[in-house]
Amino acid sequence: MLDIKHGTKTFLPGTPNAHTAMEDLNLHLEKGDFVTVIGSNGAGKSTLFNAVAGSFWLDEGQILLDGQDITFMKEHKRASMLGWLFQDPMKGTAPHMTIEENLALAYSRSKRGRLSIAVKKEDTRLFRDALKEFGMGLEDRMNTQVGLLSGGQRQALTLLMSTIVVPKLLLLDEHTAALDPATAGKVMEITNQIVNRNHLTTMMITHNIQDALTTGNRTIMMDSGRIILDISGKEREEMTVSRLMELYSQSGAGTLDNDRMLLTK
Repeated sequence: MLDIKHGTKTFLPGTPNAHTAMEDLNLHLEKGDFVTVIGSNGAGKSTLFNAVAGSFWLDEGQILLDGQDITFMKEHKRASMLGWLFQDPMKGTAPHMTIEENLALAYSRSKRGRLSIAVKKEDTRLFRDALKEFGMGLEDRMNTQVGLLSGGQRQALTLLMSTIVVPKLLLLDEHTAALDPATAGKVMEITNQIVNRNHLTTMMITHNIQDALTTGNRTIMMDSGRIILDISGKEREEMTVSRLMELYSQSGAGTLDNDRMLLTK
């Protein structure tokens, strides 16, 4: 489904501030994989997501999505194949437009290839049915401006907007980090529901190591633009937070000193 082969990216090359954010990175995801991504700040997690999304082109290497070479595909063309949620609940929505209008835009862009806020009756039914499953009452607030919603409601809406037409790959960039624990748990519940139902291939950046080991089917750890640990199956099922930290230290990456890194919920 997703293949990154020898991906390398250096920012400000040839200057004193040159920084290699991705170094000879290789990654393969099968269809339906749900991979959690962990590592300290500057490890290359966001660089990985930006490379896949086309925010920049690699200096070296190749990216294949569902067998298609997208290495030099423009960002807006990749967007139709990807769903992407950010830490900021306001990203990805138009706050002065209604819930229905935001959903109509996302649906038209993914389904019809053009932007439109025109809503057909069958589309309205689709939106309401999908929102009702969240258990947040959003199906009864279709004419409410998105800017008036809570952070958790906005993230749930953005998640639906990103998946209402099933993407080939879903990128979750710390999408619950800005939410309180209870709301974050609800959004993760909705996330798992959507991912499992649609068998979505997904990557999720998280700073919660316990969540990283219990969400999805595979965990990778990054450091200095490289993947230094990749665990799945029985090894992951038996992995503990303390053992994972030990493996991280043994890899030569040092210790996780990032104060945002959470060991438990």
